[in-house]
Amino acid sequence: MVSAIGILKQPSSQAWVEQALANLDVILLDHSHCERKAAGVALNLLFRYPSNTELVRKLTAIAREELEHFEQVNQILEARGIPLGPLSAPPYGAGLKAQIRPHEPERLLDSLLACGLIEARSHERLGLLAAHLPDPQLASFYRRLMASEARHYGTYWSLARTYFEPTTVAERLETLAIAESELLSALHPEPRIHS
Repeated sequence: MVSAIGILKQPSSQAWVEQALANLDVILLDHSHCERKAAGVALNLLFRYPSNTELVRKLTAIAREELEHFEQVNQILEARGIPLGPLSAPPYGAGLKAQIRPHEPERLLDSLLACGLIEARSHERLGLLAAHLPDPQLASFYRRLMASEARHYGTYWSLARTYFEPTTVAERLETLAIAESELLSALHPEPRIHS
């Protein structure tokens, strides 16, 4: 059984698992893109909020770890002869970004919670890959990474509670979690970590 972070409103479908396993090279390439983007988002947030000391400290650590994962996935791609290259993005990331309110302080809260939801979904999906991949080395790699994704979710959630009242965080997280699950209600035709 794959563990999931309780805030996710819907589990990933078996159709996603089948699509991912049937297109593993594309999933690995997309995973590389996801790790790079996750590092970039953490860096963007700490540049946007440089006076928030706790945020800067914790997101520096996340950015560093995401870049390490990026390097590790790229090593797997190289070992498998899969060249780095562009991929079209599914509507997931843009859909979550569209939920972020444009004015402060709501923008900070929504940004932290949206990042946390992405990490929570990554935790679930990497766990599904670990549970179903026939390659034991790759499955082990994904088991290790899913723990990091859960920790990252916790960091973003904790930062939200550092800067906002717990009830405000809980209410907004509920709204964004519903939007996140709706973005995944239909399987995207192209296999992606978040599709």
